[in-house]
Amino acid sequence: MSQRRPTSFDIAELAGVSQPTVSRALSGNNSVSAETRARVLAAAEQLQYKVDKNASGLRRQHSRTLALLFFEDMSPEESLINPFYLSMLGSMVRSCAARSYDLLISFQQLSSDWHVDYEDSRKADGIILLGYGDYLLTRPRLEKLIEQGTHFVRWGSPRDGEIGTTIGSDNEGGGFAATAHLLGTGRRRIAFLGSATKAYPELLDRWLGYCRAHDAAGVAVDEALRIDALPSEEDGADAARRLVESRTPFDAVFASSDLVAIGAMRVLQESGRHVPGDVAIIGFDDLAAARFARPALTTVAQDPRLAGEALVEALIEAVERRPSTSRLLPVELKLRGSTD
Repeated sequence: MSQRRPTSFDIAELAGVSQPTVSRALSGNNSVSAETRARVLAAAEQLQYKVDKNASGLRRQHSRTLALLFFEDMSPEESLINPFYLSMLGSMVRSCAARSYDLLISFQQLSSDWHVDYEDSRKADGIILLGYGDYLLTRPRLEKLIEQGTHFVRWGSPRDGEIGTTIGSDNEGGGFAATAHLLGTGRRRIAFLGSATKAYPELLDRWLGYCRAHDAAGVAVDEALRIDALPSEEDGADAARRLVESRTPFDAVFASSDLVAIGAMRVLQESGRHVPGDVAIIGFDDLAAARFARPALTTVAQDPRLAGEALVEALIEAVERRPSTSRLLPVELKLRGSTD
């Protein structure tokens, strides 16, 4: 009986490392330390392991598949994905099909080593990143993707100095339009509900638009009206409670997302405030839920069709070695019943 050919799993067991580490070490990936690579190579030599050059060549060829990575925020009850990201999905699938590409959809935990897993699997020619949470925590992983030579594009804030090709909406312009509308209707005490920090550049841009509109109108920004909130109904409700409990006077709310706005609206109505009579409210995204809120939510609309197409187009440009550039997409203020 012929002896079984050794595999990378056999090397992993002998070297005391994982199989993905073996794959990276044998391919020369510089994410593996010199000490670990030496241990893997020694184990491979001991087992008389030979790399299948034909299989390796096939793995380097284009698969004509793109990977879409959704990142989930885990709550005690369930995993949460921003509904706006889900609204892009149809246009991404159609855009891939029109260019003879397949789209592989993968759900990832923010805590997982997705940047390493992709390099190991080579299931796709490039990746689209949606909803990766805190940008400052994610940045080292994005730098690792660039170091590995991975083709990727992300949805975010396409500012100068950001990492990788980035597609995003005009968040600052949208923040300006929303706040200018509220100021134009006579509102002067406008609360901002959102996490306006460098960890969340898109929300920060919306805050900067809010500030610019105040400057343009000659109205001072009151920092007491800025309440931190991540884009969820629960955070929006909690931010509204804190705003009410602070007893700081306010006559309008610009929420950094529709989910925040809907959560805040519920709490404000429960506190006896009439919308829009006592408090005008504007959100950001134009989710389906915004149209069915009571009253219907005025919001800054992002275009999910255009966003999905732009993400796919930019990634295919990178995969096919054509110039791939970041893009800022237009937004539109949609007036409904939650404002005057």
